[in-house]
Amino acid sequence: MTHPKYAFFKGKIIPIGEAKIDIRTHALQYGTGIFEGIRCYWNDSSKSSYVFRMREHYERLILNSKILMIEIEYSIDELCDITLELLKKEQYTDDAYIRPFSYNSGLSIGPKLIGNQQDLFIYSIPLGMYLDTNKAIAVCTSSWDRLSDNAIPPRAKISGSYVNAALQKTEAVLNGYDEAIVLSTDGRHVSEGSAMNVFMVRGGKLVTPPVTNDILEGITRNTIIELAEKIVCMDVIERPMDRTELYIADELFFCGTGAQVSSIGSVDKRTVGDGEMGPVTKKLQDLYFDVVKNKIDEYSWWCTKV
Repeated sequence: MTHPKYAFFKGKIIPIGEAKIDIRTHALQYGTGIFEGIRCYWNDSSKSSYVFRMREHYERLILNSKILMIEIEYSIDELCDITLELLKKEQYTDDAYIRPFSYNSGLSIGPKLIGNQQDLFIYSIPLGMYLDTNKAIAVCTSSWDRLSDNAIPPRAKISGSYVNAALQKTEAVLNGYDEAIVLSTDGRHVSEGSAMNVFMVRGGKLVTPPVTNDILEGITRNTIIELAEKIVCMDVIERPMDRTELYIADELFFCGTGAQVSSIGSVDKRTVGDGEMGPVTKKLQDLYFDVVKNKIDEYSWWCTKV
């Protein structure tokens, strides 16, 4: 039997084929769910799997669920224990991805956030590269704006809001690009990628949009900021970025649980730098992959062994 074999559903771990929801489920009808994406990395040297920054992801899940008035009945410790138990049963010997999902599980009609039954499930899948991290990818500026905090908050991974990301990603792929850069609703400032944060190297400094620019408060983003400041010894500046700054950047890259650290070689057919992965991006990418596979003792506390 191929992975995944199991899911945590309705309070227990069961065969994934038995984890089914009613077609009337509120979260299916109205997108009223909050999800997380957590990576589990296989270290071939130690023959062990490590879940990267698991507690921080569950802390974010609980905080973001408050935005949709979803109350999670499990503690962070319980969620971590359930996840580890699930992964032990799967016995991955490759990289994997964990998807926790808190949601309105009631069957009522109407988009209100109150008066609904609520639940949580967790499953995992094998997952290698979401974007090709070995090369510099081509991106375009999307014609679709990022949602604003006062519409559907991008800082929360709200399931229904990812229609916005789907429109952006699909437009990019249909037009021959690998990904999209998305602008905030003012049409001027860079927000992020379709489903990942963005960084720019310019003048020896690392620049990224602030969390008030309608972006996900990324855990990988936070990781890159720390590695850049503490190990690479670069200044990191969080400030608004204009679209045309992307065209004259020395380097650009995406980061995220799915994207990991992915170099950008061109934006809207304008070559970034020399069009290849830049030295800062390469250094941060190498550091990131060493950290997530528990190869750097200083950051072992970010890695939970399965």
